[in-house]
Amino acid sequence: MKVENSISHPAAEPIRQPPSLDWTHYGIYSRIEEAIYSIPAYFKSETNIEGIRATDIFTLNAALSATIEEQVVSTLNHMRDVWDPEDEYAKYSFARQSQTFPDVIFKPGDPKSEIIMGIELKGWYLLAKEGVPSFRFQVTKNACNLQDLIVVVPWVLSNVVSGSPKVFRPYVEHARYAAEYRNYHWEHLRDARSSTEIEEPPNVHPYPTKSDQIADKPKSDSGGNFGRFARTGLMDEYIESLMSESVCGIEALYWLQFFKLFQDRTDRKTIEEGIDSLSSKIEVSDIQESEIKDVMAALRVLKRSLDRI
Repeated sequence: MKVENSISHPAAEPIRQPPSLDWTHYGIYSRIEEAIYSIPAYFKSETNIEGIRATDIFTLNAALSATIEEQVVSTLNHMRDVWDPEDEYAKYSFARQSQTFPDVIFKPGDPKSEIIMGIELKGWYLLAKEGVPSFRFQVTKNACNLQDLIVVVPWVLSNVVSGSPKVFRPYVEHARYAAEYRNYHWEHLRDARSSTEIEEPPNVHPYPTKSDQIADKPKSDSGGNFGRFARTGLMDEYIESLMSESVCGIEALYWLQFFKLFQDRTDRKTIEEGIDSLSSKIEVSDIQESEIKDVMAALRVLKRSLDRI
């Protein structure tokens, strides 16, 4: 009599699978992926913000991220010499599409033409109170081609509390791998006490229409946390590196900690002490004189904000 082995084996961790080198469009895909990392050097924005209160600084993520995403798409199209130096894809461009996956598609102007690749594009205000990107990614793996990407573009205002948006090095991940790893994390890596099963929608294909059902759904998610991409751990190293980025000569982490004083409605004395503490960091930092002026101007704006708390 045959005895079944009842020992359960851990599921294999997903692996990244880029498109094949033999794929017709591999060359343009590879150049676009490289160009994405160069976005900060080419990014320009006509948006200018003035007079925002320190208590409202965290609202910038919701207010401006969509605008930043539009401007990133425009930047990519203006970088044609970088990703298509021989004009092989002269009829192609990046275009936004709403209410479906992915946010951005690369294709010719003819709506019936082939989509070469897609980008799920997310803007991330680096000083948002969560300290991590808060977007949800719930798309099922079968909606993603191997060449589709998730791109997160962090940004701040040039003078911290005013000025034009400035972007930093983007986070780039394969969308299909991201979907597979998100489910793997949900099912096997969390310390879950309820069901970890996930229902995947049937008959899904890449570049779906708005009406297609393409979201994976957990059987148990009382906290509504499924799809919170930053919680998978895939971005941990990247986020840590971004928090050490210089914003007007001061690490982003210190700005974030400081703005939380305003968000928490701390008393005036504590906030003033926070301003003094940030000022002292300037004195010991190896930053340029022009950056010192920017920081001091930002701190003066923050002190004036105290009168409106």
